[in-house]
Amino acid sequence: MSNPSLLILPGDGIGPEVMTQVQRIIDWFGEKRGLQFDVSEDLVGGAAYDKHGVPLADETMAKALEVDAVLLGAVGGPKYDDLDFSVKPERGLLRLRKEMDLFSNLRPAQCFDALADFSSLKKDIVSGLDIMIVRELTSGVYFGEPRGIQDDNEGGRVGVNTQRYTTAEIRRVARSAFELARRRSNKVCSMEKANVMESGILWREEVTWVHQNEYPDVELSHMYADNGAMQLVRAPKQFDVIVTDNLFGDILSDCAAMLTGSLGMLPSASLGAPMENGRPKALYEPVHGSAPDITGQGKANPIACILSFAMALRYSFDQGGEATRLEDAVEAVLAQGVRTADLMQAGDGKFVSTVEMGDEILKALDATL
Repeated sequence: MSNPSLLILPGDGIGPEVMTQVQRIIDWFGEKRGLQFDVSEDLVGGAAYDKHGVPLADETMAKALEVDAVLLGAVGGPKYDDLDFSVKPERGLLRLRKEMDLFSNLRPAQCFDALADFSSLKKDIVSGLDIMIVRELTSGVYFGEPRGIQDDNEGGRVGVNTQRYTTAEIRRVARSAFELARRRSNKVCSMEKANVMESGILWREEVTWVHQNEYPDVELSHMYADNGAMQLVRAPKQFDVIVTDNLFGDILSDCAAMLTGSLGMLPSASLGAPMENGRPKALYEPVHGSAPDITGQGKANPIACILSFAMALRYSFDQGGEATRLEDAVEAVLAQGVRTADLMQAGDGKFVSTVEMGDEILKALDATL
């Protein structure tokens, strides 16, 4: 059988720096665990614009549709701020999400014990936190029509965005959440605003339908999204999997991200429908941006990108054990006090560069053998 295929898109800013460390991890799994990948690399974002005049070439898009998973670094930077909206670096990422139809965005919020003091919340509230937010990614108010800004009849203007969801769109992301819950603690909380929005009423009814007809073994609860935001900062460990729409998912996942103390630690996955081989179309990327202020200085934290590869191992390649091996190696390194610049707090810990953090994680992986 052929090896599973990965398309690597390092992108801009610190993207290439952190992705280099991921490539070392991929090589380690090939050499030490016999887990071989067919890896190709291409351009996205500003790097693609510099070469092709577009943030994602058609040939690259075609590759993304063919491979088993895409691993992306970061896009954007001040160099491209004055470009027309249609060719800004971020449009490359949006095109990938749209044409791959990546409707289910997975944003874990996991607080490693060694970093519990980094959170703005009390240590006992966040220590051991491990929740997953499933955000619908291809519909809702960000895509609904009509939309735009237009003149009104009174000398002013009107901004319009439309919140729109269909039965099919809600049910498929609900199924994604329930499937994830079965791998975790078998518990889903669905969040919406059914008290004031018709789309929220439909959301609650359709998630309930999927639960009753397809996943009755999974515990389901419902919560208004504003209360959900409050509960995330009051008692976040009450949750396991949260499923919500595009707008609320955008807000709630960023809120949950900061419970962990550092954006440099957070991976994400965007999943679509299964391909012929049964694997979902998938894009994995760190939550952090391109960080142009530290690009090229060896200060970038590669852990979020490395953990994004761990998510690929788990969700695309059915290698949950190896994903846990990698996650445990990261946790072991952090427990030893090893820190990149974003994790240094009051001078505590052993400061390391991007490459040195990669070195330490590889050593920890060796120690698992």
